Amino acid sequence: MNRERIYLGLGTNSGNRQDNLQRAIEALSLALGLPAACSSFMESEPWGFESKNSFLNCVVAFDTHLSPTELLCTTEDIERRLGRTKKSIGGQYSDRTIDIDILFYGNKVIKSERLIVPHPLLHLRNFVLQPLHEIAPRLRHPAIGRTIEELLAELSK
Repeated sequence: MNRERIYLGLGTNSGNRQDNLQRAIEALSLALGLPAACSSFMESEPWGFESKNSFLNCVVAFDTHLSPTELLCTTEDIERRLGRTKKSIGGQYSDRTIDIDILFYGNKVIKSERLIVPHPLLHLRNFVLQPLHEIAPRLRHPAIGRTIEELLAELSK
């Protein structure tokens, strides 16, 4: 079966943030194989809600044979095992032990009831674009048509 290059955005602002990211990367590696690339861990302020806890974020690339739905189930299972009790619903964000977002699945555009890929807000989020730029600056957003480098430059204006 063909393998697709996927990019996952990881974030945490609760507990031992560095350990949370390391544990998530380890769990993802067990499920998907060794990462193709991993960005630095980057600090950011909460986005879309108020919190006294800042985030630690990174982006990890993997090559996977899992379908998009299987990948979503895998990431949600890892979030639960690492202590995430609820997903954001209707734009209501809160502190979290770990958040794993599917940013890209190859060059596919997916719109289903459970999954939208590319992630619909990634081009608006510096905490996603910065680490993504570190590992894949020339990656082209299949829906918008611009590279990560171009999206980051536009967001910085």
